[in-house]
Amino acid sequence: MQNKNDVKLHPKLTLQLFTSEKCFGPGVALILEKVKEHSSLRSAASEINMSYSKAWTIVKRAQKHLGFDLLVSKTGGADGGGATLTKEGERLLSEFRQCEKELNEICALKYEEHFSFIKDISKLE
Repeated sequence: MQNKNDVKLHPKLTLQLFTSEKCFGPGVALILEKVKEHSSLRSAASEINMSYSKAWTIVKRAQKHLGFDLLVSKTGGADGGGATLTKEGERLLSEFRQCEKELNEICALKYEEHFSFIKDISKLE
């Protein structure tokens, strides 16, 4: 068990986008970031310890609900296969991460405003 003096209480805000169902959140964003890094959905999935089929299912589901493609896939051949983000996928990922950053900045301010008394909770006992 950790000593409560070693643990700092902090907020964690998670951004999720919905249509009729959840269609985009941190998990899809992570997959897209890894595809961008590796130019491959298979490599992206492997790096985050996810099966290729699960990653592809997550991306397809997001695309279906969003109404646009996030990835362009190229099947193997002499140059090998791969995947890249579409223009819309790039923009969605960029805006998602920026919005997430801004919301967390606001969240940190509101946390301080409402919960600053908790910093000294060990002194209250």
